[in-house]
Amino acid sequence: MEINLKEEEIEQIVQDVAALYGYDFSGYSKASLKRRLQRLLTLDNFHSFAEFRHKVTTDDGYIGRVVEEISVNVTEMLRDPSLYKVIREKIIPLLATYPFIRIWHAGCSTGEEVYSMAILLKEAGLLHKSLLYGTDINPTVLEKARKGIFPVSAMQQYSKNYIAAGGMADFSSYYTAHYSLAKFDESLSQKMVFSTHNLVSDFSFNSFQLIFCRNVLIYFDKPLQARVLDVFDSSLELFGFLVLGAKESLRFSPVVSRYRQIEGREKIWKKIA
Repeated sequence: MEINLKEEEIEQIVQDVAALYGYDFSGYSKASLKRRLQRLLTLDNFHSFAEFRHKVTTDDGYIGRVVEEISVNVTEMLRDPSLYKVIREKIIPLLATYPFIRIWHAGCSTGEEVYSMAILLKEAGLLHKSLLYGTDINPTVLEKARKGIFPVSAMQQYSKNYIAAGGMADFSSYYTAHYSLAKFDESLSQKMVFSTHNLVSDFSFNSFQLIFCRNVLIYFDKPLQARVLDVFDSSLELFGFLVLGAKESLRFSPVVSRYRQIEGREKIWKKIA
C-alpha cells in the first residue's frame, strides 16, 4: 500500500534531515521530493509516515539511504554522444590553449561523466595538464567514482556512445574486465579529485574553464536554481564553458546576460562577460 505523503509531512522530514544531518533539501522541487520519498517508503516497506520519520531521526546509518534516494543517481558514460562530439571538436581545442585545465563535474554521481571527459582529454593529449573535480552531495556514490569500477554489462552501450561521440580508439582499451566488472585505467583516475560538495549550501572552491552540471537543476526550484547558477558563474573563468542537461537552460536566469549559447542544439554556454 502506497503512503500518500502530505505537504506538511514532507516539510517535517526536510527540517529533520537539515537539523540532524546538515543536508538541506528545502530548495528541491516539491513534486520531485514527494515522488522520491514515496518511492523510498514503498521500497523499504514502511507502513506509515510516523514509522519512516522515527527511522530517519533515530538511525544515523539510514541517512545515507535517504540522501541516495533523494539525490537521483542516473548517469552513463558519454551520455548524449552528440554533446561530447561538440566538446571534442569545438571546446577541447580551446582548452588546449591553457597552460593548465581545470574542469568541475558538479553532481557527478558515480563518476561516469568524469571518466568520459578524461578519455576525451587523453585522446587530445591534454590529460597530463588537466585536473577533473567530481563533486556530489552523496559520499556513497563518490566512493564508487573513486574506484572507477562499473558493470561490464554497460560497456556495450558505452562503446556505442564512444563511437558516436567521435572516438577513434578501441573503447575496451580503457578498462580491464574481470567477471561482471570493468575497472577503468588508473592513468585516467589519477587526474581526478572526488569530494563532497553541497550545491544547496556550499560555495565556489576553485576557478574552472569548463563546468558540467547535467540533469541536476531540474530537481531544484527556481530560487535554488538561481543560487546554484550564481555559484557556477563565480567559479567559471571568462570565456569558459558551462554544460547543462538536455532539459535545462540559462534562459530566464539572472546570469544569462553574461553568456552565449554556442551554435547548435547542445546545452553549452560560453561566458562572455
